[in-house]
Amino acid sequence: MPRPRFLDPTDRGLSQLGQEILPVLYRHRLLSAGQLTQLLRPAATSTRYIRRQLEVLHGRGLVDASVRRTSRAGELLWYTTALGCEVVESGGELAPRAYRMTEDAAASQLQEHTLAVNDMGLAFVQHARRLGDECGPLDWDPEVAHRVRDGDSRLGDEAFLVPDSVLRYIHTTPTGDGGQQRMLLTFFCEIDRATMSIARLAAKLHAYARYARYTPQPALGRGRPKAGGYRREAWRARYPSFPRILLILDGAPVGQLAKRADDLRALAAADPRLQPAVDLQAGVTTLDQLRRQGPFAPIVTPVLGDAEPTDVLMRPSATAASAA
Repeated sequence: MPRPRFLDPTDRGLSQLGQEILPVLYRHRLLSAGQLTQLLRPAATSTRYIRRQLEVLHGRGLVDASVRRTSRAGELLWYTTALGCEVVESGGELAPRAYRMTEDAAASQLQEHTLAVNDMGLAFVQHARRLGDECGPLDWDPEVAHRVRDGDSRLGDEAFLVPDSVLRYIHTTPTGDGGQQRMLLTFFCEIDRATMSIARLAAKLHAYARYARYTPQPALGRGRPKAGGYRREAWRARYPSFPRILLILDGAPVGQLAKRADDLRALAAADPRLQPAVDLQAGVTTLDQLRRQGPFAPIVTPVLGDAEPTDVLMRPSATAASAA
């Protein structure tokens, strides 16, 4: 996976760090100075330098900030302005996104959910550094739409699956001959801060199972399906193997999160729509475990099957893709 290139440091007279901040804010929508420091300057002992660069970007109209709703100290959360988005998009290094953070959205109740998604990505980045793997500041992408049925795109939730994030991670393991094997692991990540009903969370699993089987049907004439028009599953055009599904719980005491995980497993086991998808690799853990122990620890409980926490979602599978 190539290292993402950032904007030219000479653009708009910004420092190299200022140029790195903009694409990261653009991709991840809303970040604190602490999160940006850990992502871009992990050796720094304070957020002072990052905050100074944010003030420069703010002075040039490229970023803005909203006060964190849960902070008594008035912590600021940063996002790119419309002008900042245009600067990033003009660089051509990131695919343009239709969604843009606004002042109202940045101040909304979605703050904590957005920050939790980014904490998840940050946990993968930090453990990748420790292990010598590859997962960088731009290696997770929020809310990527995946079509799960043919027909009218205006059907919204019925037509599309939208994970909270799609994350890519390259894991390196030694081989018997002294070499290394590089394995690309792709994850569909869902963050639940104890605000979603378990039934709705289980319904998301069904949507993933439907996407795993969804095969687009070509049409002829006025939307009539072509006879015998078989195509491969839609996911194969985007991923070398079907992504692993990681459900990450947060926002409640440990005991309550454990009960939610048990309830989710019970609903999944009772859902006949999931049984044909027994090869669906899906597991549940907590954000705290992911932060403290890392993705390769036995912290993930399979949603289907054995209830013992394992590292199974991070093991190479028969269909996992090797990274060049």
